[in-house]
Amino acid sequence: MSKIEILQVGPYPEWDQKPLEEEFTVHRYFEADDKPAFLRRVGGAVRGVACRGESIVNRQMIEAMPKLEVISVYGVGYDGVDLDVCRQRNIRVANTPDVLTNDVADLVVGMMLALGRGIVPADHWVRSGAWKDKGPCPLMHRVHGRRAGILGLGRIGQAVGRRLAGFDMPIAYFSRAKKPEVGEWTYFDSPVELAGWADVLFVTLAATPQTRHIVDQQVLEALGPEGMLVNVSRAANVDEEALLDALENRSLGGAALDVFENEPALNPRFAPLDNVLLQPHQGSGTVETRKAMGKLMRDNLGAHFSGNPLLTPVI
Repeated sequence: MSKIEILQVGPYPEWDQKPLEEEFTVHRYFEADDKPAFLRRVGGAVRGVACRGESIVNRQMIEAMPKLEVISVYGVGYDGVDLDVCRQRNIRVANTPDVLTNDVADLVVGMMLALGRGIVPADHWVRSGAWKDKGPCPLMHRVHGRRAGILGLGRIGQAVGRRLAGFDMPIAYFSRAKKPEVGEWTYFDSPVELAGWADVLFVTLAATPQTRHIVDQQVLEALGPEGMLVNVSRAANVDEEALLDALENRSLGGAALDVFENEPALNPRFAPLDNVLLQPHQGSGTVETRKAMGKLMRDNLGAHFSGNPLLTPVI
């Protein structure tokens, strides 16, 4: 019996690629030089899509696959998938939540510490010989006890909060609704109010059209010249131009960022800044988590084509 044909939109590690190709006939869209022509050639037979969290699966692509039944996202974010057309055509969509929550939360804490305590410039201070020639590196500010505001209190936001509690940080949050399960954490009615209270603002909410630039100039001004922004969600949640302006004129104390507009081609304005920590979108970047993500991505495809419910459905 012939294998079910799927479209692979982005590359995977070999440990995921091999079992995917053993189970399905895989069309590597991401390798095609002329992608529209490639899709015209194979789209008529495609029943499933395997993509990455940052992949674009738009209306034009979906309409070129008339037999498409399911899209399985390798990642927790799915903002690149046109959910409206998927709903119209009853196409199922799955992602890979939970398996990456703890690694992302770990990196969030590491980014806060690295920026707050100047760990990266201190490393450079030692390596460059400045410690020997100039003496101790400049003093930084403490992290423990500072007020932590969490913008978006889903799985990752709550995992971040649990870790920050260990640093004796008062915790508050903004979310679509109050979360009774988080006990004494303070709820704010708006991102601006949360930023005005917080010393460190963590952005952990899913990206939707409604959250685009939810961290805008007003939020950054409220966070202020002593405040720190940490974003591990999606670049679209932050007005990047307003952020760069605030970092350059020091109206914001600093930022630690794992996501960017047009990544990996970053805005060149970031490079000379000494009050920003830059990470290569590696929130889930551990061997253990990426293997778990790949397995869940394949298991969702397998469940659908076996006639079973998706394990982690989006729609």
